[in-house]
Amino acid sequence: MSGHFPFSGKAGRISVFAYFEAQNWSLAVQEKYYKRWYDWAKNYVMNNPDLKMAKAPEFAHYPYGTHAHHNFHLNDYYWAITLVDLGEFINNNILPRLSPDEMHKLEEEHHHWLEEMAKEAEANPRPAPGEIGRYRHV
Repeated sequence: MSGHFPFSGKAGRISVFAYFEAQNWSLAVQEKYYKRWYDWAKNYVMNNPDLKMAKAPEFAHYPYGTHAHHNFHLNDYYWAITLVDLGEFINNNILPRLSPDEMHKLEEEHHHWLEEMAKEAEANPRPAPGEIGRYRHV
């Protein structure tokens, strides 16, 4: 079971960043989108007895994941990397537990998130990228 989410399939930081870039999302909008997924995943974990026992401590601090609080790239991949970490958790631990109806509901909710983020992007557009190549590390 997989939805049409930027972290689905073989997504990595480059594909998620490209998704953010295609949507013209600034870092502030990227964080709002990430926060929607974080809140959704945390809520699911806290309401599932098995996941709560195993994974609740990982949601004690925002943001979630190995790369939280680390920006390794000059082109602001921060939220892309962090969403990949969270998305991997969602793909492996939550999506397989969803019924087809729950998955459909999530996809509809995600569609509304995207509409909201599009409005945010209009108000806070992404600044033009710098001259440094995308794949250059700090």
